[in-house]
Formats: sequence, C-alpha cells, structure tokens
Amino acid sequence: MSVCFLYLVETVKEANIVLFLSLILYNRICLSSEFSQALHANMDKKLVTEAYVGGVWRGGRGGTFAVYDPATGAEIAQVADCSSQDVEEAIEAASEAYLIWRHTSVKERAALLYKIRDSLLANKDNLATTITRESGKPLGQSAGEVGFSASFFEWFAEEARRQYGETIPSSVASKRMVTIRQPVGVAALITPWNFPIAMMARKLAAALAAGCTCVIKPAEDTPLIALAFTKLCEDVGVPAGVINVVPCSRERVLEVGAALCDSPQVQVLSFTGSTAVGQKLSLELGGDAPFIVFPTANLDLAIPGAMASKFRNTGQTCVSANRFFVHESLHDEFVSRLAAAMDTELKVGRGLDTGVNQGPLINQRQHDRLVKMVKETVAEGAQVVRGGTSMSGLYYPPTLLTGVTPAMTLAKNEIFGPVAIIMKFKTEEEVVKLSNHTRRGLAGYFYSNDVSQVWRVAEAMEVGMVGVNETLMSTCEAPFGGVKYSGIGKEGSKYGLDEYSSLKYICFGV
Repeated sequence: MSVCFLYLVETVKEANIVLFLSLILYNRICLSSEFSQALHANMDKKLVTEAYVGGVWRGGRGGTFAVYDPATGAEIAQVADCSSQDVEEAIEAASEAYLIWRHTSVKERAALLYKIRDSLLANKDNLATTITRESGKPLGQSAGEVGFSASFFEWFAEEARRQYGETIPSSVASKRMVTIRQPVGVAALITPWNFPIAMMARKLAAALAAGCTCVIKPAEDTPLIALAFTKLCEDVGVPAGVINVVPCSRERVLEVGAALCDSPQVQVLSFTGSTAVGQKLSLELGGDAPFIVFPTANLDLAIPGAMASKFRNTGQTCVSANRFFVHESLHDEFVSRLAAAMDTELKVGRGLDTGVNQGPLINQRQHDRLVKMVKETVAEGAQVVRGGTSMSGLYYPPTLLTGVTPAMTLAKNEIFGPVAIIMKFKTEEEVVKLSNHTRRGLAGYFYSNDVSQVWRVAEAMEVGMVGVNETLMSTCEAPFGGVKYSGIGKEGSKYGLDEYSSLKYICFGV
C-alpha cells in the first residue's frame, strides 16, 4: 500500500482578498445585524448527520455519537458512528467507482470541480455557521475558511488539465521513451478539527483532479461540516462512490483508522499524525514555529504579524507562532506593544456573536492541557503580562508570558492555544540555533530589514515555509508542507497532485 501523510492547513485566507481576511482576523469589520440574524436562523435548519457510502446516506453500525458546541457545551446533533465494517464497505464503493472515475476526461473532472467551487461560495453563510457551531471558531474566520476551501477546487480544476508527461530523447535510435501521469487509486482522507472544511478541500480537490476516489474520516469533534459539504458535492453531480464519508466517535477511531490503514485497496492515506507503515511517505506531525524579531525589524509590521500568527483561530493552527524570539534591544517595546494590541483587538466569546474573534478551545482535553502547561511554565519562572488564568467553560484568555527560557514547558511543546511566550536573544547565530532546536519544521517567521540577513536566515531556518516580514502565507497556489518530523510532501500548488498520481515510464521499440 502506498501511504501519504499530509497535514492540516494553516490559514483561513480568502484566496484573492488578503486585506479582507486581515480585517476579519483583527475584528475591524462587524457583521451587519441582518446578516447575523440570518445566520442564526440558519442554525435551526436540518443538519446532515448520516454517513455517506456509495451514494447512499445511512446510519453507522456503532449507533450514533454526540457532537457538541464548545462555546456552550450544548449538544448539536447525534451523528452516525461508523464501524470497521462500514469503512470496508466505503472502500469497496470507492474501489468500484474508481474503475469509472479514473477514465473520465480531465475536462469532465475540471467542470465538476468548478461546480463544487460555485456551490461552496453560494452556501458560504450556512457552511460558516456549521463550522462555528461545532468548532467554536469566530464566524468571520469560518466564512474565510469556506472561501479558502473554494479556492482549492478552482486551482485543481485548472491543474487537472496540466498533468503533463514528457518525451525523453533516447540514446538508441530504435526506441522512443515517454512518461505519463496516472491516478494511484483510492485515497483515504483523515481530516482535522481546526480547519475542518479547508483541510478536506485541499486534499479532496487534488485527489479528484488526479482521478482518485476517496473515503473521508472527519474529526469526531467536527463531522457536521464534512457531511454538509458532501451533500453539496452530491447535489452538483459527483458520481456515487467517488466521495464516501465515514464519521466515527473517539472510541472507534482506532478501529476505523486500522481499517483504512490495513486495506490493500487504499493506495494513499492522507491524515494528521504518523504511522509505521507505507511506501509513499509524506509525514506531518505539526509545527513549532519560531517568530524572530531582529534589531532592524519594523514593529509596525511585526506586531500585526504576531497578532495574526498567534491568535488566528484562538491559536489552534499548526503554523501558529509558537516561540517568540525578540532581540534584547527591542524586547521591552515589543512586549508593551503586543500587550496593548491584545487588550484592544481581541474579544473572547461565542463565535456566532458579533465582534468576537477569540472563541473557545475545541474540547476539554485541549483546555486542560493548556492550563497545565501555563501553570508549569509560570512555576518555572515565567512572568505573566496578560491572561494566565482560566475562564469558564472551554475559554482561555489571550495570554502573554515573558522571561521564558528554552528549557521551560511551553517552550518545549506545541502550544495550540492563545498563549504567546517571549524569549530574548543577542545574536543572529544564537537565535537561528534556538529556532532550529526542535524536531519539527513546518513554518518559521522573522522580521528584519537587513537584506543580507534576510537571505542568511531564510536559508538557515530548518522549516518548509518561511515568512519574511509576513505571517499569512497559505494560498492554493503555493506548496504547503514541512521538513524534519513535519513532513515530506506538499499540499496545494502544482505539487499537490503528485501525492495522488504516479509517474509511469513507457518505452517503445520502433
């Protein structure tokens, strides 16, 4: 079996409207009362809660499991709890559909991907409400995520027509050599909760464009958006069996995961995590992104960049700035200005409420983990500048800690929450070494106006993506992926099709 480990996506950016996204992230726009009321009314519409196998909506053999609103703790719906037998049937349906789908023309596939894009945009409001209800994400960011998702279907609709082969000059007069690209087969997609539709879209769009069929296992915290999206795909004419969705409870994750991993019919496995099996490996274990502020940095850019990178989606992104390294000459000013920005620009609350840009953490496990790490780091000697004490429910206040050292708890872990930790440094050599002192290498950021330093540091950082005086990097046109334990393989861009297709060499005797 060929296995591909791709990861969750970072950003929630509208594909062509960067300024609009920035405004959303910093709460510089408010939803109109009419728009807000309409979205709240849509919450009462019937949700899709069944599994989707071979073009049929059905229950799961495990019964159902509850999905909760992290903002209120209220149950939203009971969703089909699939078993390994359900998964096997979904794989079989995908395998049968693949025999036909692989032979559809790229023009046909592209036309269908464009229809999916259009449906996503036409249903943005309803989809955004569903995302916010089950993930707690602020509504503006959820709407941005839907638009970002649509961009991948547009991009891969275009890339589907550019899966070129090559003609290779032969050293032997009687031979002709060519290469062609072909789909690899059935793809299993295991998607995360922090960007539940964007990550599915980035994987699914590439897989469909390449000619693969799919079995999707959404995160147990956020299955409703995956099912709502699949209903749109059905409505626009995606053939039965091409897309299959098998949600399951946390108790059945190992069973369902094993069924996906062990099946000889599954050729590509795209998920968040790691495994010991596979021939085709694109491993992604998350991020530990450094954010460096050099002496020549423009703080008018660095502070907004820090705010966007740290507090987008309440800090629950794989490319969030995890460790801030600030030159000693700018440390005090940076801390003061960052604290002021946190005071004025961040509003904690339910994601459906107007003006909120910091929602709850996804679940109790994440909340308890963050509380524990902050307490340990403060006990180790860090100073609390803002926040640091838990709020009711699953909320956690935006927190700023100084006096942190690389040996402290938060500095050694992926935080995945709204906590910024600041460390001082003196020299470029020192901070590059500190930033690279991790097994992960997804993204890294730094601010500097020294051109020579920009090149040195960008090349020296051991990450797959570098933001220079910029933190909003994700877009459908660019490759997303890391190095070290954060990965081999890319999502998005022209390279995104490579994970779902194989290169075949054909030699003709003439």
